[in-house]
Amino acid sequence: MTTKAAESAAPLATRQRRRRIPTELSIFLVLVGIALIYEVLGWMFIGQSFLMNSQRLTIMILQVSVIGIIAVGVTQVIITGGIDLSSGSVVGMTAMIATSFAQSSTWGRAVFPSLTDLPAFVPIVVGLLIGAAAGLANGALIAYTKIPPFIATLGMFVSARGVAKWYTKGQPVSGITEQFHFIGTKAWPVVVFLVVALIFHIALRYTRYGKFTYAIGANPQAARVSGINIEAHLVKVYVIAGLLAGLAGIVTAARAETAQASMGVGYELDAIAATVIGGTSLTGGVGRITGTVIGTIILGVMTSGFTFLRIDAYYQEIVKGLIIVAAVVIDVYRQKKRRKH
Repeated sequence: MTTKAAESAAPLATRQRRRRIPTELSIFLVLVGIALIYEVLGWMFIGQSFLMNSQRLTIMILQVSVIGIIAVGVTQVIITGGIDLSSGSVVGMTAMIATSFAQSSTWGRAVFPSLTDLPAFVPIVVGLLIGAAAGLANGALIAYTKIPPFIATLGMFVSARGVAKWYTKGQPVSGITEQFHFIGTKAWPVVVFLVVALIFHIALRYTRYGKFTYAIGANPQAARVSGINIEAHLVKVYVIAGLLAGLAGIVTAARAETAQASMGVGYELDAIAATVIGGTSLTGGVGRITGTVIGTIILGVMTSGFTFLRIDAYYQEIVKGLIIVAAVVIDVYRQKKRRKH
C-alpha cells in the first residue's frame, strides 16, 4: 500500500470505528450526563447531592423495576414491528386477580374465604396465566385477523381495566400473606427485573427465538420466504409480553401489600418510553434489552431528579413526552443514515 493510499484509508478506518460505537454506550453516556446535571443543579438550588443519597437511589431503582419488567416484553413486541398499549391495564387486572388468591385467613373480607392462606406460588401462577392469556388474545388478533397492533392492544387496554374494576366492584384487595408480600420486599423487585432482562437478553441475542423476532421486524416478507411461521411467532412474542406484564402486576401488588383496579395506569407509556429511549426502533428490527435497561434507568433518574428539584409533576409529564418525541426523531434520523450507507 502506498503512503497516499494509507493516508486515505486511515480516515475511513476511523469513520468505521465511529460507526461501530454501540448504541447502548451512547445511551449510557446520556444517562451519566443527566445524572451529573441533576447533581450540579442539586448543589446550586437545593444545597444537596443528588447522587450521594443512597436512600433516594434505592427508591428510584425499586420504582423503575416494575416498568423495566414490562419494558422487556414491550421491547420484543416493538422489535417485531408491533406495539403493546395494554400492559398497564394487564398489570391492574393481574394484580387484582392474583392478590385475591394471596389473602390471609385473618382478613375478614377475603374475596374467596375458602381459598385463603394458599402457598405463594398459587397467586403467582394465577397472575402469570392471566397475563399470558391477555397476551394470547392480543397475539391471536394481530397474527390471524391482521388487526393492527395499535387497535388490538388498545381494545385489551380498555377491556383489562374493565375486568380489574368489575372483579371486586371497584373495591381494593388487601390482607395478603407474608409469603406473597415477600416478593415485593427489599431488593427483590430489582432482582426479578434483572433476571428477566438477562434471560431475554440471552434469548434475543443467542437463540432462534431472537433471530426470528428480529427477522420479522426487519422484513416480514423475507422472513416468511425463509420459512418462519410469522403468525405463530407473533403470538409467542405477545404471550411473553403479557406474561411479563402479569409478573409486573404480581410484584406491584406484593410491594404495595394491596391491589387496586387503578394499578398500572400509564405504565404502558412509561414502558414504551423506556424502550424507545433505549434505542429500540419503532419501525421494527432494531433493539436490545441492554438498551432498554439503560432507558428504564434514565426514566427513573429523570423522575427522581424532578422530585429532588421540587419540580411540579405536571412539568414532569410534559418533559417526558418531549423526550419520547425526541427519541423517535433521533431514531428516524438514524434509520435514514443507515439506509444511505
